[in-house]
Amino acid sequence: MRVNRGFTLIELLIVIVIIGILAAIAIPQYSAVKERAYLTAVKTDLKNLEISEEAYASANAGAYFSHTYATPSDSANTFGASQNVTVVATASGVSGWSAKATHLNAPGHTCAIFVGTPPVAPAVFDGAPACN
Repeated sequence: MRVNRGFTLIELLIVIVIIGILAAIAIPQYSAVKERAYLTAVKTDLKNLEISEEAYASANAGAYFSHTYATPSDSANTFGASQNVTVVATASGVSGWSAKATHLNAPGHTCAIFVGTPPVAPAVFDGAPACN
């Protein structure tokens, strides 16, 4: 008598369906985590810009610096944006400044921060970066 060892077609199909269900759950979660990571990088850049702006102002009679940061380093200031992040800072003389930032890999999302100026959407609180 011959003994067959192996899996039946039904068992293999059940395993494939289970793997498909797990993949359907995991892939969207992974995409959401990546997007949150991109936005966190942008918020971190905005907080670093805040430190840089205040350092620049303290060295320049309270005047803030307007500039577009689109590269990892910038010789005009101590701030450098992260890779794929574009930050546009706008100074309001000695009263304050605001900035908006985007990440190349998170289209449709904008983050902003302001200090001493009227709120810049989506930021609501002075000195606290926020994203839409």
